[in-house]
Amino acid sequence: MSSWTIVLLASGLSFATKLAGYLVPAAWVDGPRRSRVLALLPVALLAGLVAIQTFGGDGGSLHVDARLAAVGAAVVLLLLRANFLVVVIGAAAVAAGLRALGWG
Repeated sequence: MSSWTIVLLASGLSFATKLAGYLVPAAWVDGPRRSRVLALLPVALLAGLVAIQTFGGDGGSLHVDARLAAVGAAVVLLLLRANFLVVVIGAAAVAAGLRALGWG
């Protein structure tokens, strides 16, 4: 498959997923328990993505590099209640600095 075919298929799938979200009956998402679960679902998916991208390696091995330090810096900045843009820029700066030093 060419790259454009993959891009077009992914775009169509993304549109279909978004449309399916609008077509879900309200009865399926009503109720306090379902609302809490649905509100936390994106957080859980994002946490899983961050964990895989931070710790994931080839063949199940653990990689410790600049990404781990960047996530640590982001956590510290979040605990200090920094603005989200500051968190992103701070984590990127830590990763870039460590990679410039040859670690990562």
